Amino acid sequence: MKRWMAAIPVGALVLFAVLAGYQLSHPEKAEFERISRAAPEFDFARLDGEGTIRFAPPPGGQNVVVNLFASWCAPCEAEHPKLMDLGAAWPGRVYGVLYKDTAANGRKFLDEMGNPYADIAMDPDGQGGLDFGLTGVPETFVISADGEILLHINRPLDEAGVKRVSEALEAPRS
Repeated sequence: MKRWMAAIPVGALVLFAVLAGYQLSHPEKAEFERISRAAPEFDFARLDGEGTIRFAPPPGGQNVVVNLFASWCAPCEAEHPKLMDLGAAWPGRVYGVLYKDTAANGRKFLDEMGNPYADIAMDPDGQGGLDFGLTGVPETFVISADGEILLHINRPLDEAGVKRVSEALEAPRS
């Protein structure tokens, strides 16, 4: 009887390992988060140095994309072609936030890679990113015309991410 009871913790450990392995190998469910909470009421300085930009509510009175990126971020460079596609498909509705970086480095990055953004905000100390709910760059948010975060993608954009962003941009005003 004692040997049988010793197998219970081992069985539980094996079951836990199988479940953990499954979750690690199927991360899609955590990569796209459909949420509905207010965008941060934060005034970001513009990269061009002229005034500020705010995303609650966003400029233009329509749903917009806000992509947090940095020149020092290799995944940001990898996702950049997808942002160029989004910028071409949705002119004037894709915004960038340069996260914990310098204006000079951000400009150099965009000069080399292309600029998909209608406007670019600066977040040198990272507080704006924290207010968004950023876990690490690059991350992309879709903000409704009313200033609600509709979608949060916490990884570099790929084809599936671009599709989700486009669907959220087409969402009717609430």
